[in-house]
Amino acid sequence: MTRKKKLELDIINEDAAGIDVGSKSHFVAVGQALDDVKEFGVYAEDLVALCQWLQSFGIKTVAMESTGDYWQNLYVELIKHGLEVVLCNGKFTKHAKGKKTDVKDCRWIQKLHSLGLLTSSFLPDETTEVLRTYCRQRGNWIDLAASASKKMQKYLKFLNFRLDVVVKDVCGLTGLKIIDDICNGNLDPHSLAEHRHYNCRKPKEEIAKALHGNNREDYLFGLQQEYESYKFFQDKIRACDKEIEKMIHKHIRKDPKKSKLITSDKPYKRINKNAPEVKNFNQVAFQYFGGIDLMAIEGVSHATVMSIMSEVGIDGFMKFKSAKEFCSWLRLAPNNKISGGKVLSNRIPKGSNRLKIALRQAANAIGNLKETHMSDFFKRIAYRKGRQAAVSATARKLATIIWTMITKKVPYHPPKEYLFLDQKRKMNLLKRMKKNIAKFNIKPDEIGFNNSLILSA
Repeated sequence: MTRKKKLELDIINEDAAGIDVGSKSHFVAVGQALDDVKEFGVYAEDLVALCQWLQSFGIKTVAMESTGDYWQNLYVELIKHGLEVVLCNGKFTKHAKGKKTDVKDCRWIQKLHSLGLLTSSFLPDETTEVLRTYCRQRGNWIDLAASASKKMQKYLKFLNFRLDVVVKDVCGLTGLKIIDDICNGNLDPHSLAEHRHYNCRKPKEEIAKALHGNNREDYLFGLQQEYESYKFFQDKIRACDKEIEKMIHKHIRKDPKKSKLITSDKPYKRINKNAPEVKNFNQVAFQYFGGIDLMAIEGVSHATVMSIMSEVGIDGFMKFKSAKEFCSWLRLAPNNKISGGKVLSNRIPKGSNRLKIALRQAANAIGNLKETHMSDFFKRIAYRKGRQAAVSATARKLATIIWTMITKKVPYHPPKEYLFLDQKRKMNLLKRMKKNIAKFNIKPDEIGFNNSLILSA
């Protein structure tokens, strides 16, 4: 007679509970029996009652899914009552085969958590979370301003005002002054052309030719509406910038040593019109990260550093044990799938967060640079696998460099130093001079140069 083997798993978290989060109610399980499951509402008093019910059973740790935005208030209340919360991704708590109900879901989450099979998702510290709220709200206003800008261009075309042909940016200095004057009732092409900025490439005569329109009242009304919306969105963006600047300086003032840190100026870093309006952002970012100069990395812009501040923060980097773990969280590392010794797939997993998007944009900018360490790496990958693969590989390299700089407190020292345009010209000129001197065997005495001068060059 064969004896059946019984497989048992060790209980890792004895005082554990599982919560199935919903929009109108939360189902809580403190055990596997039906009597161990209870439903609670979503109001403030219901959340307090939920926490007290868990404490009555001696529960110390709770696991729940990060379902939409419904988990946030419950998460705060659980932390307030001193409970350890494991907020996990829904793909790790998929129910076993069979009927799916809220009662079964919370019991399944409780079982997985008791066996120690659930890992918590990344959550930033409170300072980073507040800064993230301001930055994400700012991003929403930028998207709405971009939408209003497109609609303004549409109405301009309907009016036959081909402003998009004669100016590079309709919402630039020249374009906005012309649109403002049109909305105020001025439809004379020559007087509108007088708003030309001195940096505009097209002359006033050509701008005036592009501003002979049909002057339809309905299109003028639509243009005015969108222009007012655009100005409203810009005011909201500036309000967000003020709150962001206030929050960053508040964090720096907590440590007096940070306020004394000074870094070198970087005039070669271009400031995009959508960049946050924080005064002397280069110095502020250097102080915020405690003397780590992320702006020294080629391709990293003001927007990239702001994304790092708001999405991860300084303390957030310490939660990742290695650069590989950080890249995996960003979904920039290959997701290897191997079976039978054969690699089935090694593609980067789908999905992205705001920091991954910012790093990929920085990597794309690096691909347009010349004669830098990072751009050389980008071009080697692009030559073999294409630009898309090069963007992902360079973004991953950027993430590794940033993690190393912040966690190990080391400066950025690329093997190939970044040079300004005049420095590059000087280096190339010296190379050509040395080559010609060697080619024609020219002696220093023949050209009147001191021998020590030639050797030092």
